[in-house]
Amino acid sequence: MHAGKKYTFFEFILWTRRDLYRLTTLAVIPTVLYHFCGFTFLSISWVPVALLGTAVSFIIGFKNNASYSRLWEARQIYGGIINISRAFGVMIRDFLASKDKNTEVKVIFYRHFAWLTALRFQLREPRAWENMDDPRNVEYSRNYHIAEKIDKLEEVLAKYLSADELSYVLTKKNKATQLMALQSNHINKLFVSGNISDLQLQSLQNAISVFYDNQGKAERIKNFPYPRHFSSIATIMLNLFVFLVPYGLLNDFNKLGNGTLIEGYSIWLNIPFAILLTWVFNSLDVVGESSSNPFEGNANDVPITNISRTIEIDMRDMLDETDLPPAITPEHNILM
Repeated sequence: MHAGKKYTFFEFILWTRRDLYRLTTLAVIPTVLYHFCGFTFLSISWVPVALLGTAVSFIIGFKNNASYSRLWEARQIYGGIINISRAFGVMIRDFLASKDKNTEVKVIFYRHFAWLTALRFQLREPRAWENMDDPRNVEYSRNYHIAEKIDKLEEVLAKYLSADELSYVLTKKNKATQLMALQSNHINKLFVSGNISDLQLQSLQNAISVFYDNQGKAERIKNFPYPRHFSSIATIMLNLFVFLVPYGLLNDFNKLGNGTLIEGYSIWLNIPFAILLTWVFNSLDVVGESSSNPFEGNANDVPITNISRTIEIDMRDMLDETDLPPAITPEHNILM
C-alpha cells in the first residue's frame, strides 16, 4: 500500500510510459498521413467518437467502483482480524491466568502467529488473472520487497510451531485452515481437562469461527476475480476509443488555424491533445485494474504483512515479552 502523501505526476508518467509510447504512435500516424500524404479520408466525425467515449467513461467508472469495493472489503476483513485477534489474545491470557501461563498461553499465541503467516503466504500466491507480471508493475515492484516472495514459509512457521506441528501442517494444502483447527482442538482439550469453563469455551470457539469467517472472505476475494466479461468489454471499448480519437480530431484541428498565423500547422496540435485525452482514459483503466486484486503484492494492495506484524507485536506485548519484532516500515512509501 502506498503510505505516502500521493503519487507524483512524474511517477504516473513513468508508470504509464509504455502506454504513452503506444498512444503517441497512434496519434502521430494518422496526423502525418493526413498532412503529408493528403489522406483526408482518414478524418471521421467526432460525434460517434464522443458517444463511444461516453460509454467508455461509464464502464471504466463502473470498473473502478467495483475495484475499490474489492480493495475496501479486503481492508475491512483484515481490520476484523486485528480486532478479533486482540480479543482472542486477551481471553486466552485471562482465562488461563491461574494456569501455567508460559506454556499453554504462549503455545496458543504463537500458533496464532503461524496462522497469520500461513494466511498471508496463501493470499500472496499468484493467480492467472492478477497483474504482478505486467511490465509496469514488475518495474515498480523493485522499489520494495514482498516478504512472501523472499522468505520461505516453512522457515517462518518454524519460529512459531513445534517440530511435530510444523511437520503436520506442511503436509496440508490449506495450512491456515489446519492451523486454526489445531487451535480449536487445543482449546477443547483445555475444556476437557477443566482448565476453562463451558462459557469460556464458547467464547473462544466463537472467536475461532470469526477467524474462519474472515479467512473465507479473504479467500473469496483472492480466488474470484473481477468478472472477466466486464473486464474484457472495458478493455475492448477502451482500445477502440483510443484508436479512433486521433482520427476524430483531425478535421477540427486542421480547421482551427484557418485565417490565423498557424494556418496549415494547427493540424499538429492533434498529436498532443489526442495523447492527453487517451492517456486520461487509459490511466483511469490502469488504476482500476491495479486495485482489483488487493492481495497480489501490488503497491496499492492491503498491507497484510504489516498488519500481521502489528498483531504479533500487540499479542506478544500481552505476554510481557521484551524482545518484540520490529514494526514494518514503508520502503519508498510502499507498505506491504
